[in-house]
Amino acid sequence: MGKRTAPTPPPPAEPKRGGRKPYAPTPKDRSTVTAMTSYGIPQDDIARVLKISPTTLRLHFRYELDVGATQANVMVAQSLFQKATGSHPQAVTAAIFWLKTRARWKEPPREVSGPNGGPIPTATVDLTKASREQLDALESLFGHLAGEPGGDAEVDPGGEGEAGA
Repeated sequence: MGKRTAPTPPPPAEPKRGGRKPYAPTPKDRSTVTAMTSYGIPQDDIARVLKISPTTLRLHFRYELDVGATQANVMVAQSLFQKATGSHPQAVTAAIFWLKTRARWKEPPREVSGPNGGPIPTATVDLTKASREQLDALESLFGHLAGEPGGDAEVDPGGEGEAGA
């Protein structure tokens, strides 16, 4: 009987390249990432817009992610500074904001107290003894605070309301 020879192995296969093509950022992508980062858009959302993974985003756009927010802050600060040093109606508001945030200015605390720093005096007034003329005068002064004019004066002259009934 003849000798058997081993079958010849097939030639090595080309390495398989599965998945997507390697990502190559475009100048437009870089501009988009910078803009979205400066607006405060989360990285996961930016990656979704570019149709890449967050890991790929960080790999290819590290610089844009690092400086986008700073560039936006520079633009806003420049605009605020121009307003604060200008002479238009917004100048005072912008200057106050700038000084409070950048120069650490603070408004003095406002303490509300009565005479000599004591409590604020209060008084209770019994309106059951007031004349119709006095009640009408009070109603004309303070009626808008209690609702419609004549609100509960006719219904509850004692001022107790439903809870006291």
